[in-house]
Amino acid sequence: MKKRILVSAVLVILLAVSYNIGLSFGKERDEFYKELEVFSEGLAVIEKKYVEDKTPQDLIYGALRGMLFSLDSYSQFLTPEDYGNLLVETEGQFGGLGIEITIRQGVLTIVSPIEDTPAWQAGLKPGDIIIKIDGELTKDITINEAVKKLRGKPGSSVTITILRETTRKVQDVTLTRAIIKIKDIKHAMILDNGIGYVRIAEFRETTANDLNKGLEDLNKQGLKALIIDVRNNPGGLLNSAIDVSSSFLETGKVVVSTKSRDEAEVVYKSLPFQKKYLDIPIVVLINQGSASGSEIVAAALRENKRAILLGQTTFGKGSVQTIIPLSDGSALRLTTSKYYTPSGASIHEKGVNPDIEVGEEAASEDKEDVFKELKEADFDYKKDYQIVRAVDLIKGILVLKK
Repeated sequence: MKKRILVSAVLVILLAVSYNIGLSFGKERDEFYKELEVFSEGLAVIEKKYVEDKTPQDLIYGALRGMLFSLDSYSQFLTPEDYGNLLVETEGQFGGLGIEITIRQGVLTIVSPIEDTPAWQAGLKPGDIIIKIDGELTKDITINEAVKKLRGKPGSSVTITILRETTRKVQDVTLTRAIIKIKDIKHAMILDNGIGYVRIAEFRETTANDLNKGLEDLNKQGLKALIIDVRNNPGGLLNSAIDVSSSFLETGKVVVSTKSRDEAEVVYKSLPFQKKYLDIPIVVLINQGSASGSEIVAAALRENKRAILLGQTTFGKGSVQTIIPLSDGSALRLTTSKYYTPSGASIHEKGVNPDIEVGEEAASEDKEDVFKELKEADFDYKKDYQIVRAVDLIKGILVLKK
Protein backbone atom coordinates (compact mmCIF):
# COMPACT_ATOMS: atom_id res chain seq x y z
CA MET A 1 0.00 0.00 0.00
CA LYS A 2 2.81 2.34 0.90
CA LYS A 3 4.49 1.71 -2.43
CA ARG A 4 1.27 2.51 -4.32
CA ILE A 5 0.94 5.75 -2.45
CA LEU A 6 4.54 6.63 -3.37
CA VAL A 7 3.99 5.84 -7.03
CA SER A 8 0.79 7.82 -7.06
CA ALA A 9 2.65 10.75 -5.56
CA VAL A 10 5.25 10.45 -8.30
CA LEU A 11 2.50 10.53 -10.92
CA VAL A 12 0.94 13.62 -9.39
CA ILE A 13 4.32 15.36 -9.38
CA LEU A 14 4.91 14.42 -13.02
CA LEU A 15 1.55 15.80 -14.05
CA ALA A 16 2.15 19.00 -12.12
CA VAL A 17 5.56 19.40 -13.70
CA SER A 18 4.08 18.75 -17.11
CA TYR A 19 1.59 21.56 -16.57
CA ASN A 20 4.29 24.02 -15.55
CA ILE A 21 6.60 23.04 -18.38
CA GLY A 22 3.70 23.11 -20.82
CA LEU A 23 3.06 26.76 -20.06
CA SER A 24 6.46 27.64 -21.51
CA PHE A 25 6.02 25.38 -24.51
CA GLY A 26 3.21 27.47 -26.05
CA LYS A 27 1.68 25.46 -28.90
CA GLU A 28 3.57 22.34 -27.84
CA ARG A 29 1.95 22.32 -24.39
CA ASP A 30 -0.97 20.06 -25.27
CA GLU A 31 1.23 17.56 -27.13
CA PHE A 32 3.73 17.44 -24.28
CA TYR A 33 0.96 17.01 -21.71
CA LYS A 34 -0.61 14.21 -23.74
CA GLU A 35 2.68 12.30 -24.05
CA LEU A 36 3.41 12.68 -20.35
CA GLU A 37 -0.01 11.22 -19.60
CA VAL A 38 0.98 8.15 -21.65
CA PHE A 39 4.19 7.89 -19.63
CA SER A 40 2.27 8.14 -16.37
CA GLU A 41 -0.23 5.55 -17.55
CA GLY A 42 2.55 3.12 -18.49
CA LEU A 43 4.30 3.66 -15.17
CA ALA A 44 1.09 2.86 -13.30
CA VAL A 45 0.55 -0.34 -15.31
CA ILE A 46 4.11 -1.53 -14.67
CA GLU A 47 3.84 -0.79 -10.95
CA LYS A 48 0.59 -2.74 -10.71
CA LYS A 49 1.10 -5.70 -13.05
CA TYR A 50 4.83 -6.38 -13.49
CA VAL A 51 5.76 -9.86 -12.28
CA GLU A 52 8.23 -8.58 -9.65
CA ASP A 53 8.03 -5.81 -7.08
CA LYS A 54 9.88 -2.67 -8.10
CA THR A 55 10.43 0.36 -5.96
CA PRO A 56 9.40 3.80 -7.20
CA GLN A 57 13.11 4.64 -7.42
CA ASP A 58 13.75 1.60 -9.63
CA LEU A 59 11.03 2.70 -12.02
CA ILE A 60 11.94 6.38 -12.15
CA TYR A 61 15.69 5.69 -12.41
CA GLY A 62 15.01 3.21 -15.21
CA ALA A 63 12.86 5.73 -17.05
CA LEU A 64 15.51 8.43 -16.72
CA ARG A 65 18.24 6.03 -17.83
CA GLY A 66 16.31 5.10 -20.96
CA MET A 67 15.39 8.70 -21.69
CA LEU A 68 19.01 9.90 -21.53
CA PHE A 69 20.24 6.89 -23.53
CA SER A 70 17.79 7.74 -26.32
CA LEU A 71 19.29 11.22 -26.79
CA ASP A 72 22.87 10.49 -27.89
CA SER A 73 25.92 8.41 -27.07
CA TYR A 74 27.22 10.81 -24.42
CA SER A 75 24.14 11.76 -22.37
CA GLN A 76 23.73 9.56 -19.29
CA PHE A 77 21.73 9.25 -16.11
CA LEU A 78 24.04 8.88 -13.11
CA THR A 79 22.84 7.21 -9.94
CA PRO A 80 24.31 8.58 -6.70
CA GLU A 81 26.93 5.82 -6.89
CA ASP A 82 27.74 6.63 -10.53
CA TYR A 83 28.02 10.32 -9.72
CA GLY A 84 30.37 9.57 -6.84
CA ASN A 85 32.56 7.44 -9.13
CA LEU A 86 32.69 10.27 -11.64
CA LEU A 87 33.95 12.67 -8.98
CA VAL A 88 36.65 10.16 -8.03
CA GLU A 89 37.73 9.88 -11.68
CA THR A 90 38.22 13.63 -12.06
CA GLU A 91 40.78 13.53 -9.26
CA GLY A 92 43.15 11.87 -11.72
CA GLN A 93 43.71 8.55 -9.90
CA PHE A 94 41.46 5.50 -9.93
CA GLY A 95 41.50 1.73 -10.26
CA GLY A 96 40.88 0.30 -13.70
CA LEU A 97 42.33 -0.49 -17.11
CA GLY A 98 43.15 2.93 -18.53
CA ILE A 99 40.78 3.26 -21.47
CA GLU A 100 38.36 5.97 -22.53
CA ILE A 101 35.17 4.35 -23.87
CA THR A 102 31.98 5.48 -25.54
CA ILE A 103 28.91 4.05 -27.24
CA ARG A 104 29.32 4.69 -30.96
CA GLN A 105 26.76 3.52 -33.50
CA GLY A 106 25.25 1.36 -30.78
CA VAL A 107 28.42 -0.53 -29.82
CA LEU A 108 30.90 -0.14 -26.96
CA THR A 109 33.98 1.43 -28.52
CA ILE A 110 37.43 2.39 -27.26
CA VAL A 111 38.13 6.08 -27.83
CA SER A 112 41.70 5.84 -26.63
CA PRO A 113 43.97 3.86 -24.31
CA ILE A 114 45.77 6.01 -21.74
CA GLU A 115 49.53 5.81 -21.98
CA ASP A 116 51.41 3.57 -19.52
CA THR A 117 48.27 1.75 -18.35
CA PRO A 118 47.23 -1.93 -18.62
CA ALA A 119 45.13 -1.14 -21.71
CA TRP A 120 48.05 0.62 -23.40
CA GLN A 121 50.50 -2.15 -22.57
CA ALA A 122 48.07 -4.79 -23.86
CA GLY A 123 47.99 -3.08 -27.25
CA LEU A 124 44.37 -1.92 -27.27
CA LYS A 125 43.75 0.69 -29.96
CA PRO A 126 41.32 3.52 -30.73
CA GLY A 127 38.28 2.15 -32.53
CA ASP A 128 38.50 -1.35 -31.01
CA ILE A 129 34.98 -2.61 -30.32
CA ILE A 130 34.43 -4.37 -26.99
CA ILE A 131 31.93 -7.12 -27.74
CA LYS A 132 32.23 -9.04 -24.45
CA ILE A 133 33.34 -8.35 -20.87
CA ASP A 134 34.19 -11.53 -18.94
CA GLY A 135 32.20 -13.53 -21.46
CA GLU A 136 29.05 -11.38 -21.29
CA LEU A 137 27.90 -9.65 -24.47
CA THR A 138 27.94 -5.85 -24.35
CA LYS A 139 24.92 -5.45 -26.61
CA ASP A 140 22.69 -2.64 -25.25
CA ILE A 141 25.13 -1.95 -22.39
CA THR A 142 25.36 1.62 -21.06
CA ILE A 143 28.60 3.47 -20.38
CA ASN A 144 27.99 3.33 -16.63
CA GLU A 145 27.37 -0.42 -16.71
CA ALA A 146 30.52 -0.96 -18.76
CA VAL A 147 32.61 1.15 -16.38
CA LYS A 148 31.36 -0.87 -13.40
CA LYS A 149 32.34 -4.12 -15.11
CA LEU A 150 35.75 -2.87 -16.22
CA ARG A 151 36.79 -1.32 -12.92
CA GLY A 152 37.68 -3.33 -9.85
CA LYS A 153 40.29 -3.90 -7.21
CA PRO A 154 43.88 -3.32 -8.35
CA GLY A 155 45.48 -6.68 -9.07
CA SER A 156 42.23 -8.34 -10.16
CA SER A 157 41.77 -9.42 -13.77
CA VAL A 158 39.14 -8.92 -16.43
CA THR A 159 38.91 -10.46 -19.90
CA ILE A 160 37.50 -8.40 -22.73
CA THR A 161 36.72 -9.63 -26.22
CA ILE A 162 37.52 -7.05 -28.86
CA LEU A 163 36.81 -6.72 -32.56
CA ARG A 164 39.47 -4.75 -34.42
CA GLU A 165 37.83 -3.28 -37.48
CA THR A 166 41.06 -2.79 -39.43
CA THR A 167 41.83 -6.52 -39.34
CA ARG A 168 38.30 -7.89 -38.65
CA LYS A 169 39.88 -10.10 -35.99
CA VAL A 170 38.14 -11.04 -32.75
CA GLN A 171 40.41 -11.75 -29.80
CA ASP A 172 40.27 -12.12 -26.03
CA VAL A 173 42.51 -9.84 -24.01
CA THR A 174 43.02 -10.41 -20.30
CA LEU A 175 44.12 -7.35 -18.34
CA THR A 176 45.13 -6.86 -14.74
CA ARG A 177 43.55 -3.80 -13.15
CA ALA A 178 45.83 -1.17 -11.66
CA ILE A 179 45.70 2.24 -10.03
CA ILE A 180 45.50 4.64 -12.96
CA LYS A 181 47.57 7.75 -12.39
CA ILE A 182 47.13 10.32 -15.09
CA LYS A 183 50.13 12.45 -15.95
CA ASP A 184 49.23 15.23 -18.35
CA ILE A 185 52.58 16.16 -19.93
CA LYS A 186 55.03 13.50 -20.98
CA HIS A 187 58.36 13.36 -22.73
CA ALA A 188 59.16 17.07 -23.10
CA MET A 189 62.55 16.94 -24.82
CA ILE A 190 64.72 18.16 -27.69
CA LEU A 191 64.81 15.55 -30.44
CA ASP A 192 67.25 16.98 -32.96
CA ASN A 193 68.77 20.34 -33.87
CA GLY A 194 66.51 22.44 -31.64
CA ILE A 195 63.30 20.57 -32.57
CA GLY A 196 61.32 20.12 -29.38
CA TYR A 197 58.82 17.39 -28.69
CA VAL A 198 56.07 17.32 -26.07
CA ARG A 199 53.40 14.71 -25.58
CA ILE A 200 50.10 15.78 -24.00
CA ALA A 201 48.26 12.75 -22.60
CA GLU A 202 45.12 14.52 -21.36
CA PHE A 203 43.74 18.00 -20.66
CA ARG A 204 43.31 18.56 -16.93
CA GLU A 205 43.50 21.50 -14.53
CA THR A 206 47.30 21.53 -14.35
CA THR A 207 48.06 20.72 -17.99
CA ALA A 208 48.75 24.28 -19.20
CA ASN A 209 51.05 25.07 -16.27
CA ASP A 210 52.90 21.78 -16.69
CA LEU A 211 53.24 22.43 -20.42
CA ASN A 212 54.69 25.91 -19.85
CA LYS A 213 57.25 24.51 -17.41
CA GLY A 214 58.29 21.98 -20.02
CA LEU A 215 58.50 24.61 -22.74
CA GLU A 216 60.60 26.91 -20.57
CA ASP A 217 63.05 24.05 -20.05
CA LEU A 218 63.14 23.34 -23.80
CA ASN A 219 63.63 27.03 -24.49
CA LYS A 220 66.76 27.01 -22.36
CA GLN A 221 68.02 24.14 -24.53
CA GLY A 222 67.65 26.18 -27.73
CA LEU A 223 64.09 25.47 -28.84
CA LYS A 224 63.65 26.33 -32.55
CA ALA A 225 60.49 24.38 -33.45
CA LEU A 226 57.99 22.13 -31.71
CA ILE A 227 56.10 18.88 -32.24
CA ILE A 228 52.96 18.65 -30.10
CA ASP A 229 51.79 15.05 -29.84
CA VAL A 230 48.10 14.59 -28.94
CA ARG A 231 47.73 11.12 -30.42
CA ASN A 232 45.50 8.94 -28.24
CA ASN A 233 44.63 11.96 -26.09
CA PRO A 234 40.90 11.53 -25.25
CA GLY A 235 40.43 15.18 -24.26
CA GLY A 236 39.40 16.51 -20.87
CA LEU A 237 38.61 20.03 -19.68
CA LEU A 238 37.61 22.76 -22.12
CA ASN A 239 39.40 25.52 -20.19
CA SER A 240 42.60 23.46 -20.22
CA ALA A 241 42.48 23.09 -24.02
CA ILE A 242 41.95 26.86 -24.35
CA ASP A 243 44.89 27.59 -22.02
CA VAL A 244 47.17 25.25 -23.97
CA SER A 245 46.17 26.85 -27.28
CA SER A 246 46.80 30.30 -25.79
CA SER A 247 50.49 29.53 -25.42
CA PHE A 248 50.85 29.52 -29.21
CA LEU A 249 48.30 32.15 -30.29
CA GLU A 250 48.22 35.90 -30.11
CA THR A 251 45.80 37.15 -27.45
CA GLY A 252 42.21 37.41 -28.65
CA LYS A 253 42.32 34.77 -31.39
CA VAL A 254 39.28 32.49 -31.59
CA VAL A 255 40.07 29.04 -30.18
CA VAL A 256 36.63 27.41 -30.23
CA SER A 257 32.96 28.27 -30.00
CA THR A 258 29.97 26.42 -28.60
CA LYS A 259 26.34 26.55 -29.68
CA SER A 260 23.41 25.27 -27.67
CA ARG A 261 19.73 25.04 -28.51
CA ASP A 262 18.49 28.06 -26.59
CA GLU A 263 21.56 30.21 -25.98
CA ALA A 264 23.57 32.53 -28.17
CA GLU A 265 26.89 31.32 -29.51
CA VAL A 266 29.69 31.41 -26.93
CA VAL A 267 33.11 32.22 -28.37
CA TYR A 268 36.30 31.36 -26.48
CA LYS A 269 39.42 33.32 -27.37
CA SER A 270 43.10 32.89 -26.53
CA LEU A 271 44.11 34.37 -23.20
CA PRO A 272 46.75 37.01 -22.44
CA PHE A 273 48.33 35.56 -19.32
CA GLN A 274 50.26 32.75 -20.96
CA LYS A 275 53.92 32.96 -21.96
CA LYS A 276 53.72 33.02 -25.72
CA TYR A 277 55.59 30.95 -28.32
CA LEU A 278 54.50 32.76 -31.47
CA ASP A 279 57.45 32.45 -33.84
CA ILE A 280 58.40 28.79 -33.75
CA PRO A 281 57.11 26.33 -36.39
CA ILE A 282 54.70 23.78 -34.94
CA VAL A 283 53.52 20.37 -36.10
CA VAL A 284 50.65 18.70 -34.23
CA LEU A 285 50.46 14.91 -34.36
CA ILE A 286 46.90 13.51 -34.39
CA ASN A 287 45.25 10.12 -34.87
CA GLN A 288 41.94 8.30 -34.38
CA GLY A 289 42.43 8.41 -30.62
CA SER A 290 42.64 12.22 -30.51
CA ALA A 291 39.28 13.46 -29.23
CA SER A 292 37.49 16.45 -27.73
CA GLY A 293 40.15 18.80 -26.26
CA SER A 294 42.79 17.39 -28.62
CA GLU A 295 40.61 18.23 -31.59
CA ILE A 296 39.97 21.74 -30.25
CA VAL A 297 43.70 22.48 -29.91
CA ALA A 298 44.60 20.94 -33.28
CA ALA A 299 41.88 22.84 -35.17
CA ALA A 300 42.57 26.13 -33.37
CA LEU A 301 46.29 26.08 -34.16
CA ARG A 302 45.73 25.03 -37.77
CA GLU A 303 42.99 27.55 -38.54
CA ASN A 304 44.93 30.37 -36.91
CA LYS A 305 47.86 29.42 -39.17
CA ARG A 306 50.08 28.39 -36.28
CA ALA A 307 50.51 24.68 -36.96
CA ILE A 308 50.47 21.94 -39.56
CA LEU A 309 48.50 18.80 -38.64
CA LEU A 310 50.12 15.47 -39.44
CA GLY A 311 48.77 11.98 -38.91
CA GLN A 312 45.24 10.62 -39.21
CA THR A 313 41.68 11.94 -38.90
CA THR A 314 40.66 12.40 -35.27
CA PHE A 315 37.85 10.66 -33.38
CA GLY A 316 35.12 13.30 -33.79
CA LYS A 317 33.92 13.97 -30.25
CA GLY A 318 32.66 17.54 -30.55
CA SER A 319 29.83 17.81 -28.05
CA VAL A 320 29.74 19.40 -24.61
CA GLN A 321 28.32 17.51 -21.62
CA THR A 322 27.15 19.34 -18.51
CA ILE A 323 26.81 17.54 -15.18
CA ILE A 324 23.51 18.57 -13.54
CA PRO A 325 23.12 17.24 -9.95
CA LEU A 326 19.63 16.22 -8.84
CA SER A 327 18.15 16.51 -5.37
CA ASP A 328 18.68 12.88 -4.29
CA GLY A 329 22.41 12.76 -5.14
CA SER A 330 21.93 11.45 -8.67
CA ALA A 331 22.81 13.54 -11.71
CA LEU A 332 22.29 14.04 -15.42
CA ARG A 333 25.22 14.09 -17.78
CA LEU A 334 23.52 15.99 -20.56
CA THR A 335 24.77 17.10 -23.95
CA THR A 336 24.06 20.82 -23.91
CA SER A 337 26.03 22.19 -26.85
CA LYS A 338 28.49 21.37 -29.64
CA TYR A 339 32.00 22.55 -30.42
CA TYR A 340 32.85 24.52 -33.55
CA THR A 341 36.31 25.38 -34.87
CA PRO A 342 37.34 29.02 -35.47
CA SER A 343 36.06 28.75 -39.05
CA GLY A 344 32.68 27.51 -37.83
CA ALA A 345 33.16 23.86 -38.79
CA SER A 346 31.62 21.17 -36.61
CA ILE A 347 33.93 18.55 -35.11
CA HIS A 348 31.20 16.20 -33.95
CA GLU A 349 31.22 12.77 -35.62
CA LYS A 350 33.43 14.21 -38.38
CA GLY A 351 36.76 14.71 -36.68
CA VAL A 352 39.62 16.93 -37.78
CA ASN A 353 41.46 15.95 -40.95
CA PRO A 354 45.25 16.24 -41.05
CA ASP A 355 47.00 18.54 -43.51
CA ILE A 356 49.42 15.71 -44.23
CA GLU A 357 48.02 12.21 -43.84
CA VAL A 358 50.55 9.79 -42.42
CA GLY A 359 49.54 6.41 -41.06
CA GLU A 360 51.52 4.20 -38.77
CA GLU A 361 54.15 2.69 -41.03
CA ALA A 362 53.94 -0.69 -39.35
CA ALA A 363 50.35 -1.83 -39.09
CA SER A 364 51.62 -5.19 -37.82
CA GLU A 365 50.53 -6.16 -34.33
CA ASP A 366 54.08 -6.85 -33.18
CA LYS A 367 55.38 -3.34 -33.88
CA GLU A 368 57.76 -2.18 -31.18
CA ASP A 369 56.19 0.46 -28.93
CA VAL A 370 58.51 3.45 -28.81
CA PHE A 371 56.88 4.60 -25.56
CA LYS A 372 56.89 1.29 -23.71
CA GLU A 373 58.72 1.57 -20.38
CA LEU A 374 60.23 4.72 -21.75
CA LYS A 375 63.17 6.50 -20.20
CA GLU A 376 63.94 9.81 -21.86
CA ALA A 377 67.62 8.93 -22.15
CA ASP A 378 66.63 5.83 -24.16
CA PHE A 379 64.02 7.54 -26.31
CA ASP A 380 64.56 6.84 -30.00
CA TYR A 381 62.04 8.85 -31.99
CA LYS A 382 63.22 7.18 -35.21
CA LYS A 383 61.19 4.12 -34.25
CA ASP A 384 58.00 6.16 -34.62
CA TYR A 385 57.27 6.82 -38.29
CA GLN A 386 54.87 9.71 -37.69
CA ILE A 387 57.39 11.53 -35.48
CA VAL A 388 60.08 10.97 -38.12
CA ARG A 389 57.86 12.54 -40.77
CA ALA A 390 57.10 15.47 -38.45
CA VAL A 391 60.82 16.05 -37.80
CA ASP A 392 61.57 15.97 -41.54
CA LEU A 393 58.75 18.44 -42.20
CA ILE A 394 60.03 20.87 -39.56
CA LYS A 395 63.59 20.61 -40.86
CA GLY A 396 62.32 21.71 -44.24
CA ILE A 397 60.42 24.64 -42.71
CA LEU A 398 63.51 25.74 -40.77
CA VAL A 399 65.59 25.65 -43.97
CA LEU A 400 63.04 27.85 -45.72
CA LYS A 401 63.03 30.31 -42.83
CA LYS A 402 66.77 30.75 -43.20
